[in-house]
Order: sequence, then structure tokens, then C-alpha cells
Amino acid sequence: MTKALYPGSFDPITNGHIDIASRAAAVFDELVLGVYATPAKKLMFTTEERIELARKALAHLPNVTVTTYTGLTVHAAQKMGAKVLVRGLRAITDFQAEFELGLMNRLLTPKVETVCLMTERRYSFVSSSLLKEACALGGDISELVPPHVLDALKDRIQSRAR
Repeated sequence: MTKALYPGSFDPITNGHIDIASRAAAVFDELVLGVYATPAKKLMFTTEERIELARKALAHLPNVTVTTYTGLTVHAAQKMGAKVLVRGLRAITDFQAEFELGLMNRLLTPKVETVCLMTERRYSFVSSSLLKEACALGGDISELVPPHVLDALKDRIQSRAR
């Protein structure tokens, strides 16, 4: 049985993330979406909120679980018994960053492989940062996130504006 870890900050989860998770769930026996608790960036949602948004978005996938982790991703993968890290590629800039990260991860933990899946073309420009900015400025991002994520984004943006 092959277990894979799909790590990220998921602040918030997008349809692009769901696309990668759905396709990875079809390849691996078990997929864990790992919400990184302490990324070096300003977050809109707490770790608990990001976990809940992701769980609801991925509830239709029976072999997917959502959890949180801290520290090195490869160490988290080892602790949970995952032999593969799943990463999504959107553009050539992602390739460069993922290539370097994959090589570092292999150096740190040679028994954990990195597998990159290319996103669907319609999500190739989508990032959580871009979505948050577009939503904050009144843009319609309804095609890029699940309805419950859109509601959470709008609520958070409105509460910060008060």
C-alpha cells in the first residue's frame, strides 16, 4: 500500500489544489493532505480553519485525510509512513522551485520520493495569494474555489474591513 503526502499551506484550498489531490488520490492507495502549521508567510486563516476548509473540500475522496504538521515536510512524511510527496506544478517557475526542493528533500530523506503533477490548464494561474487579493478587491473567483471557501474568504475579508 502506497501512502503519499500532499503538503502545503492551503490558505485557503483552491480548485487547483483539489484537482491535484483528486488525481493523486486516484494514483496512491492513501493520500494525506498535510496543512503546514507554521509557514513563513502571513496567513488569512488559522491552521484549524485551513484544515476544516480542506476536509470539507475533499470529503468526496474516501482515501484522503487531512492533518497538520510542523517541521520538515520529509520528516513529517516519514513519521506518517508516506513514501511519496505530491507536489503540483502550474508554470515553469514552479518547476524550478519544486526541482530544488525535491533535490533537497532527497538529500535529507532519500527514501521519500517527490512526484509532481501538472495542474489542469484552467487552474495554471491560480494561487491562494492571487485569489485572496482578487476577492478582497471585489473580483469574482467563484470558479476557482468551492462555495464554502468563497464564503469563508468573503467573511474574513469583511471582518478585517471593520
